[in-house]
Amino acid sequence: MPPSSPKSLRIAVLADSDTRWKWGALTADRIAPDPSMEAASRGGAQVGRTLDGFLLRGRATPTPRQLDEVGVRADSLREVTAVEFLRAMAETSYDIVVLALVGGGVQAMLHGLARVWDGLGKGSGSEDRPGSERRPVVVTGYVGVVYEKLADGLLLRHGADLVLANSRQDAERFRAVYEGVGADASAVTEVALPFLGGTAYEGEHTPYTVVFAVQPSVPDNRRDRTYLLERLVRHARLHPEREVLLKLRSRPGEHTTHIEELPYQKLVQRLDPPANFRLVYGNMGQVLDHTDLLVTISSTAALESLHRRIPTVVLTDLGVREVLGNHHFVGSGCLASWDQLDAGHRPVPDEEWVARQGVVADGTYAHAFDAARERITKLLASPELPPLTPYYTPVTAPGYLPGILARHHLGPDGTPLPGAPAADKDPGPVRQIVRRAARGAYRHGVQRVAPVIRRMGEL
Repeated sequence: MPPSSPKSLRIAVLADSDTRWKWGALTADRIAPDPSMEAASRGGAQVGRTLDGFLLRGRATPTPRQLDEVGVRADSLREVTAVEFLRAMAETSYDIVVLALVGGGVQAMLHGLARVWDGLGKGSGSEDRPGSERRPVVVTGYVGVVYEKLADGLLLRHGADLVLANSRQDAERFRAVYEGVGADASAVTEVALPFLGGTAYEGEHTPYTVVFAVQPSVPDNRRDRTYLLERLVRHARLHPEREVLLKLRSRPGEHTTHIEELPYQKLVQRLDPPANFRLVYGNMGQVLDHTDLLVTISSTAALESLHRRIPTVVLTDLGVREVLGNHHFVGSGCLASWDQLDAGHRPVPDEEWVARQGVVADGTYAHAFDAARERITKLLASPELPPLTPYYTPVTAPGYLPGILARHHLGPDGTPLPGAPAADKDPGPVRQIVRRAARGAYRHGVQRVAPVIRRMGEL
């Protein structure tokens, strides 16, 4: 049985990029039961939470600047390989584990964790871990709008105790996919995006501020990106009384969730923008505090803006296409072009559409995570939890699963492969320099070399 004495609720979050770290850490905070309140209700001592952050080493591992910009703090934070993370889970007892990763990473960790925790609660393998007679509750989900690879991403996440859906619409789609392949859909739990918030829009600022929120991977070519920049600069020239901001996700050389081969800040250098045009970085919520019109192709920033009832536009200039993700906003009332914006158009969102998208602009956001908290509370109170059972196994996906696991140095049974990276809890200065150099070389290749090779191939 779980210990009866009050203790700190211990949570681990594994993330593979700055945006997923933000989603994972904020999700952990919103879905975790409040142990202080529970202990107080039983007449016990006041206790708290401990959040341990793990950053999966890879191409998108966030830099210190990106972590600082996210603004989410943890009691501990370190960079690990997949095998190192599994070792940490074997050595330390947690109550909740949040997997904030791409689908393949989630699937690999589910199989690895199933192996690590095999036997817990059955008197096997738990003697060396005080309080570890039960495995943690495992939670995963999506960092934003799900507009592509729905079935693939969902089935890679199947096996967690909770698969979070950021809206009513997503929850319905997720259950339909699981039930359609004969998988258990009970893990699907409706919540909302954890980073919504801020004060509601109350009227125009001085100066009136237009913000274009870019995305690292959409659109993915120089012509379309240059077009969007030219239209943004043109809007600034047409409206000199407005402040026009280009909101960027990362600086050159940094990566977010997606690879950015053509950074906007380099493309804009050729356009000679006017004085009322400028580039901004920083927390999106702080930028929205002074925004009068949010413009994007399909960024999750649109949902943050709609939550605060800020006028929001999803551009149609490049078409309404699945590859852009703006098809997700069909029916929203937010679709418009730069020509319409230049002429003074102000969008009016469809309230029914907004309500189905987890935007929670009706004041009920504080309760959006109640169902997840209640479910986790029940799971934490269980004497033991069943083994993790992902849909993909060597039987159901023998030609797919081994490759996913191998990318994280795991064998088909979830055990580390021979030659997997060893634990490196305190890398020396030489190894840190080598890692930074290797990561920098990779990013240079993506942002400088790859576009040149691609252009040469088109000659």
